[in-house]
Amino acid sequence: MNLKTKITVGFLAMLLLLLSIGGYAYYSLRQLDRSSRDVLKANLYSVNLGLRMLRSLDQLARQPLADTAGTAAFTAALREEARNVTEPGEQQVVDDLQNLTQQLRQHQQQAQRAVAAGQTSPLGISAEPYRLGGLTYQMMALNTDALNRKTEAANQRADQANRNLLIFATLAVLLALALVGSVPEAAVQPLRRLTAALDHATERNFSASIPQESHDEFGQVARAFNRMLGQLREYRTSTAAELITERNRAASIVNTLDEGLLLLDESRHILLANPVLCELLGMPAEKLLGRPAATVRLENDLFQAMLKPLDAPNRENAVAEAPLLHIAQRGEEAFYRLAVQDLVSFNEATEKTEFVGQIITLRNVSDFKKLDQVKSNFLATVSHELKTPLSSINLNTKLLQDERLPADERQRITGYIRQETQRLQRMVAELLDVSRLDAGAGIQLDVQPTNLADVVNFATSTVQPQLDDKQLRLELHRSVQLPEARADVEKTTWVLINLLANAIRYSPVGAALAVRVAVAGAFVQVSVQDRGPGIAAEHHDKIFQRFAQLPDKTGYRGGSGLGLSIAREFITTQGGRLWVESELGSGSTFHFTLPVVA
Repeated sequence: MNLKTKITVGFLAMLLLLLSIGGYAYYSLRQLDRSSRDVLKANLYSVNLGLRMLRSLDQLARQPLADTAGTAAFTAALREEARNVTEPGEQQVVDDLQNLTQQLRQHQQQAQRAVAAGQTSPLGISAEPYRLGGLTYQMMALNTDALNRKTEAANQRADQANRNLLIFATLAVLLALALVGSVPEAAVQPLRRLTAALDHATERNFSASIPQESHDEFGQVARAFNRMLGQLREYRTSTAAELITERNRAASIVNTLDEGLLLLDESRHILLANPVLCELLGMPAEKLLGRPAATVRLENDLFQAMLKPLDAPNRENAVAEAPLLHIAQRGEEAFYRLAVQDLVSFNEATEKTEFVGQIITLRNVSDFKKLDQVKSNFLATVSHELKTPLSSINLNTKLLQDERLPADERQRITGYIRQETQRLQRMVAELLDVSRLDAGAGIQLDVQPTNLADVVNFATSTVQPQLDDKQLRLELHRSVQLPEARADVEKTTWVLINLLANAIRYSPVGAALAVRVAVAGAFVQVSVQDRGPGIAAEHHDKIFQRFAQLPDKTGYRGGSGLGLSIAREFITTQGGRLWVESELGSGSTFHFTLPVVA
């Protein structure tokens, strides 16, 4: 039974009880009214008639035979009484009264006839009035007794009606109390359980379900609420898992950033500091998190430098104009650029955007700084390298303009101009190759089976004038059965000439150079060995980077720093490898390999 039916049944029961009490009270009142009306009509009316009859008899008692008016009044009252007989024995008394009244009338008629006849007989005293009085009293006594009896019965019925009404009223009060105690409780108790469950739910406790003890409306609410709790538990589980995943992902991103990251709240308390920043500050995260930034800046000079632009009147300009932070990191110079970003959030309650904190980052720009320095050095070097041959060409050109110059001297000067021109062409070609690689154009290869012995012969003959100029000896070592390699002849020759030119440049006068060509597994390996100053192990990879230059003991900085970088690109693109083996003071050996033709 649902709650609505329970409440309806309760109110119907109360209504039925009230109707019953009202109906019974109405019935009892009607009965009492009917009884009183019967008493008034039957008994009390007869008593009143008896009184009238007694008053008539009083007149007759003085002149019983002469007073015909009294007899007429008595007869009229007796006639009314005859029509109002209600009690047992009353009819007999009325009959006796009528008989005596008839006798009294006869005596009066005889007396009247005697007077009319002129007889002088006196009207004596008759006994009928006295007998009539006795019978009248008897009739009145019957009605008086009946009146008393009926009054007592009416009183008893009234008392019984009062008792019954009291019983009905008591039952009504008890039923009302039962309804007052049960119906509100039946409505409030489930609401209390629902309120308690809602309180637990607001505290993120979704396990406090409502017992389903009925099938009424509250039972339906309980089932719906329990289903909602189940869905909330599932949603919380899935949401918690997603939040944990997202938090871990965000933490991983923050922790793996190569930038120092600091998060401040609106009151400049430290909320987050990633490992990079902690390492730069030299302070663990435990000494940073939750502390005011104003306190930490007093303990750390770098932190003070990070917060200094925030206090400037024009913060954006101060941050933009802030110098790079120079930090010694792992024994090397590192440069960091400061960046500040305000955090804002939209407050739905106030419908306004509010400031909630700041993110301060330190970005490592050391590579860009070094690249900028390298490019500056490169421009200076290229300018120097271009200036030297141009100056030589300009000077030799002026010498050629002298007509007095002998022919053999003109020939020698022309050779110098040709060498310097080739040097310029080589430098320009390197710059063009680098520009093509930076533009993503790649390297166009013409790979074909190639005998590297021929490449070696061509390259060595090309640099022979340079060898002769420095009085260097060239030693060639080639395998007898040398397989063909898959190579681009032009670019491979360029690489070998570049390696030989570097070896000549760094070799002392009169030293020996060695070129070896041999099989190394599935590759053909070419090696160029010099007797120069050598290269430290920590610079073996650096020399293959663009614009890299290593000064020697004499301070010579070499060429543009692009040759070895381009050479490695050429060899790697052909499927080979280019590397160096060297030690300081022991010379250097450059190796490159190319795959054998299958």
